[in-house]
Amino acid sequence: MVETHGTRNTLMGVLALLAAALLVAAAVQAYRVFSYLAIGLLVGSIAAASIERNASELNVAPYNGLVVGWTVVFAAGFTGIWLLWNPSVTSYSYVLGLPTATLVYVVCIWLLPILGAFYYAFVFARIGDDEVVDGIMDDAREAQRGRSLPLSTRVEADGGDDQ
Repeated sequence: MVETHGTRNTLMGVLALLAAALLVAAAVQAYRVFSYLAIGLLVGSIAAASIERNASELNVAPYNGLVVGWTVVFAAGFTGIWLLWNPSVTSYSYVLGLPTATLVYVVCIWLLPILGAFYYAFVFARIGDDEVVDGIMDDAREAQRGRSLPLSTRVEADGGDDQ
């Protein structure tokens, strides 16, 4: 359990540093640096969600593919955008009716992550299954047995008769 807290604190510290670096990058108008730091903050937040999942060491097992996939897709997307886009260019080359930088943006920053979300929705399709919910409820009931929980005890109402 101590290792989990140390790992969680380390990861949260890294996310805090990334957030501060994002503020600095925005303040000095370093937008390319900002976009790559934003990738780290985004996928780091997804990875951080797995820490509270159980009492074991940092384990991003269900999120490995998502974190790695989104990191690669976002990095490729931002790299493509920054290589293909230039504010001084007024005549763009078009692919599928979109300027190439816009097409990279649509595919890498929107389409592929959405497809990744659908993929994980199908991979974890049983997450809301009755069997899974029943198992969670059984575990919760087992954990509560033998404990005094303030909201589980009945309190008799006072009649209010002070006469």
